[in-house]
Amino acid sequence: MTSRWQELTGGASGERYAAAMAARAKTGADMHGEASFVADRIAAPARILDAGCGTGRVGIRLAELGYDVGGVDLDESMLAVARRTAPHIDWVRSDLAEYADPDGFDAIICAGNVIPLLADGALDTTMRQLASQSRPNGTAIFGFGLDAAHLPAGCDPTPLADFDAATELAGLQTVERYASWDGAAYSPDAGYAVTVSKRIR
Repeated sequence: MTSRWQELTGGASGERYAAAMAARAKTGADMHGEASFVADRIAAPARILDAGCGTGRVGIRLAELGYDVGGVDLDESMLAVARRTAPHIDWVRSDLAEYADPDGFDAIICAGNVIPLLADGALDTTMRQLASQSRPNGTAIFGFGLDAAHLPAGCDPTPLADFDAATELAGLQTVERYASWDGAAYSPDAGYAVTVSKRIR
């Protein structure tokens, strides 16, 4: 299933994206907020799926912190960077709506605007499949922009109400919500949401 990301980038943006992240890191920006957020809630060596892993920035940091990490993405150009940077991690090319691992995961992290970049009509199916990869009482963490200022150009926002409905249908219960990866308080006018969910069925 073609994602909005592929439509926007042509599936050939891996090197450009990696270069942009490297340039940002040189400015002193915190590049590991997502991984730190996970580490504050889940103890290593939990098994974690980096869903929509891209070039592997989050998953690689989690592996450095002692987690057992797997990554999945549909963009081969992004995965090529991840495999070159961290060949010891299992990076899989797959649609999130179809990806299945027989052992499941203690936690799933889905960052980097993966949710609004899903293909049209894919939200419910993707959420159900991701929830199925979470072990009983497992954690699923999602972070994505809610307005144009926090999304790639040309990407329409996914209403938070739609995401919440898909989360509930998938058997996930929201337990925390913030406006950023550093734990800023969420409010209805926030342009970004980080949601922590637990699998309840």
